[in-house]
Amino acid sequence: MERPPGKPPHRLILPLGMRVLVSVLKEEDRTDTGLYLPAGAKEAQDEALYGEIIEVARDRPTSDDVAENVSGVPLGSRVLFRKGAGVRVPWDDRLRLLDVKDVLATVEELTDDDAH
Repeated sequence: MERPPGKPPHRLILPLGMRVLVSVLKEEDRTDTGLYLPAGAKEAQDEALYGEIIEVARDRPTSDDVAENVSGVPLGSRVLFRKGAGVRVPWDDRLRLLDVKDVLATVEELTDDDAH
């Protein structure tokens, strides 16, 4: 079946080895005092990026057709990673393939009730 002209193909990225696929989350484009930052200014200052794990490396499926997460990083986790780490996905700048060793930390989002 042919794809309509101008419509990009659907692609599934399955990390291999000890890698994860991260979707970089956009940071606020304002300072704490409410000033707007020019495009790229925040990223130029930051040493780390924030993202969500959207796919993980998996082992071969077991007898019940379940493939185990071998990366050690839970799917859906929010993580911090070095700005220069990983490989950008050529067709989507928001996506990066990262070695697990480049994940610096997982981040838990707390409500005000949890913080006290």
